[in-house]
Amino acid sequence: MKKTVFLFAISSFAISVIAHSFFLIEWANDRYMTGNGDGLAQMIVFKSFLYDQYKNGSFFYSYSFGLGGGIYSQLGYYFTTSFVYIASFAAVFLMQIMHLAGDADTLFWAQAAVFISVVKLGLIILIASYAFHYMVKHKLAAFTGAVLYGTSVIYFRHTVFWEFFSDAMLWLPLLVAGAEKIIREKRTGLFITACSLTLFSNFYFAYINLIFIAIYVIFRWLIRLDEQEETRWKQFRLFAVSCLISFGISAVSFVPAVYGFLNNLRPPYDQAVALYDFTDNILFSSRIILLPSVFLLFLFVFSFYKNKTFRLFAGISVLLVILHYSPLAASVFNGFSAPQNRFEYLLAFTIGGAIAIGIKELKNISRKEILYSSLLVLFIYIAAIWHKDLDLSLVKNWSILVLLFLTIAAFAAAGIKYKKAHLLLHGCLLASAVLVANTYQKYVLSEASDIKSVTKSYLTSNEYNGEEQRELLENMKKDDGGDQYTRIDWMNGVRNNTPLIQHFNGFSAYSSILNQHLLLFYWKDLQIDMERESVSRYATMGDRANLYSLLYGKYYMTEKENAPDVPYGFEKTDESEHYAVYKNKYTLPFIRTAKTVFTEKDLAEAPVLAKEHAMLEGIVLENHQEKEQPPQISNLIGQTKIKTKGARYQNGVLEVTAEKGGIDLIPESGLPNEGDYYVEFYLKSLAKDQFFNLQINDYVTSRKSNQSIYKTGIYDLTIRVPKAEKISIRLPKGKYKLDNLNLYQEDYQTLKKAAAKNAPKADMSWEQNKLSISYENKSGDRYMVLPIPYEKGWELMVNGKKQDVEKANYSFIGFSIEKGDNDIQLVYYPPYFKATLAITIISLAAGIWYSRRRKKLGS
Repeated sequence: MKKTVFLFAISSFAISVIAHSFFLIEWANDRYMTGNGDGLAQMIVFKSFLYDQYKNGSFFYSYSFGLGGGIYSQLGYYFTTSFVYIASFAAVFLMQIMHLAGDADTLFWAQAAVFISVVKLGLIILIASYAFHYMVKHKLAAFTGAVLYGTSVIYFRHTVFWEFFSDAMLWLPLLVAGAEKIIREKRTGLFITACSLTLFSNFYFAYINLIFIAIYVIFRWLIRLDEQEETRWKQFRLFAVSCLISFGISAVSFVPAVYGFLNNLRPPYDQAVALYDFTDNILFSSRIILLPSVFLLFLFVFSFYKNKTFRLFAGISVLLVILHYSPLAASVFNGFSAPQNRFEYLLAFTIGGAIAIGIKELKNISRKEILYSSLLVLFIYIAAIWHKDLDLSLVKNWSILVLLFLTIAAFAAAGIKYKKAHLLLHGCLLASAVLVANTYQKYVLSEASDIKSVTKSYLTSNEYNGEEQRELLENMKKDDGGDQYTRIDWMNGVRNNTPLIQHFNGFSAYSSILNQHLLLFYWKDLQIDMERESVSRYATMGDRANLYSLLYGKYYMTEKENAPDVPYGFEKTDESEHYAVYKNKYTLPFIRTAKTVFTEKDLAEAPVLAKEHAMLEGIVLENHQEKEQPPQISNLIGQTKIKTKGARYQNGVLEVTAEKGGIDLIPESGLPNEGDYYVEFYLKSLAKDQFFNLQINDYVTSRKSNQSIYKTGIYDLTIRVPKAEKISIRLPKGKYKLDNLNLYQEDYQTLKKAAAKNAPKADMSWEQNKLSISYENKSGDRYMVLPIPYEKGWELMVNGKKQDVEKANYSFIGFSIEKGDNDIQLVYYPPYFKATLAITIISLAAGIWYSRRRKKLGS
């Protein structure tokens, strides 16, 4: 047994290295195995960020993640509890201790990506070999099937673009083997382990894997493989108890992550989802799944169906092929949201199983079946070529045809029982698997998807993380006297996670899961334009000085070329060849106290400028018995002329007839002495599918198409415009709903008054997830507000008494304080952390007891 395991392990990792040949050669030339989209914007960024967090003992919260947030709940979708990442962290940490690795920055993780993938793929092949061998009882067949599963194109697609996606391929074979252990032996230990691992590691792919296991078990109940199998009812009870224990074991990770997902804000997908879409060619050119020709050859050997295990895997495979062509199924696997083809690794697994069984059954095949199957498969490939009109000059398509004929030849030789022909077939299948994998890496990933642009020179350039930018950021930190809470508005292009890359506190974040209170703050409450509409991002403060001051924004950095109008009250303090730095003259203190209380309800219909003034004058709470009247702001739209330019505007509909046109707003009151305008309006394109840019004077922001799955569904906009004689709203040719125009003037007297107040004298320290404040309330203020986002998980003690944290200023932490001395302790834990930790410990003990009990009963 030890020799067999050793041989499987060596073979698995050898195949993994060969399957990565292309990217290993690319690594030697300083080109890396990570996507130039989310790979550079999220994957290597979050890995670098979490490494620093974990290394410093900060496991739960980070002030630097966007405007601040819990990393368990908001990054649980990515790497927070991923066992692959945790193992990577441990390995890198040990390497640093032994001085074998330098800083674990984004460049490091990009360089390490191919080696992590080699190890992960080796483990996937090894685990799948175990699962297939348990069912097939043929070592080489099990290994070959596992290789075809592990090296499937979807593994490389997922690993390159969204690295954690492919982690699910580790746990799937364990789940199937665990399910078989329950069905055949009534033993639950492996299933509980596998189910706990997948639930703990990633809730999203646990959802997909458990859907598959449910389908698998249903098929198994229809296709009994062993007469000694327990009754379905008893199996159901074993599965139910095992799943319950598994959910309990994973609770400490699973519950906070799911809470973060539910606390996210994403508009419902309101577009029609088609039942079927047959555009993808899974024989030649699919980017998601390519069917091995041997699978089709085996599928048409009808004597194979006498083998129940082949019938099982072939039946599930055919079902999953059908589902691959259904956007509705893709939506179901994506949580009933927008269709996403992320589940096809399930198909790769069942195909691997079918091939493993088919290889074992070759001894029973007839020559007639070889001929019929080969002709049918050739006909299918010819039909695919004719139907899709493929360009066979492409090397990748020619290679698939060559592999097809080689596979048919090896299949025929093995079936006719030539000496050692079985080894020829195995060799052909293994060689074709690694060849397809490397061909896919080169032509589909590196060239067609431009992964070749992810180079060392790019990752150290000003386009991503340049030295010139880092020097200016260091200068800001020195100028600020080392204030660790200062926020800087700087984003490199459209990379919202720039603050994580360059290690500063910023105003932007890009993650699939974000704090819904912050998203509402941007989208609805304050209508802050981010210069780019997106459901999974937030950025900047819309160049609105009041908001920068309220959220401790001291610095603003921008490119000199095409530099925008900086926010009011920011003065240039530093510059380099390509960038300029501005400092806020009116920054408010990090800790603010207030007597005056406004409520969200009373401000609901007020313009956003009135809401800003309310936050500057006091504090805004959701509900409060004593409340002030909202600040009054004059609407200038009644004293403003509206003129069209290259457009027609009537009854709230703007039809732009020129290539670029719109309306001009000309205030009759004349140019203000200082300050800005705030222009509010409703804007929606009436085109079915049109991405467009909105320009207001020099300010440009982009809006998604109505067909985009990433549109916010928010059409009420507020744009800050520096003082000017006219406000020009420009749009590309088309028809738009443009309504509810309002215009306000901001002279910043309220901001200046707030900044002139004496800052509260308070001592503050923040270590990991604990914030301590010592404050003497001499002025008798009733509330304290902090620029820390409100979210579930914060616990508050004031002078030793437990107290509720309130949502203040729409999205931040507020709480009542007492007269005189206030000893304030704020501690953050992931939502339901203490309760779920207790459940995990109890369930782990229960799982060990239950598994041992079932093992004794089974034996």
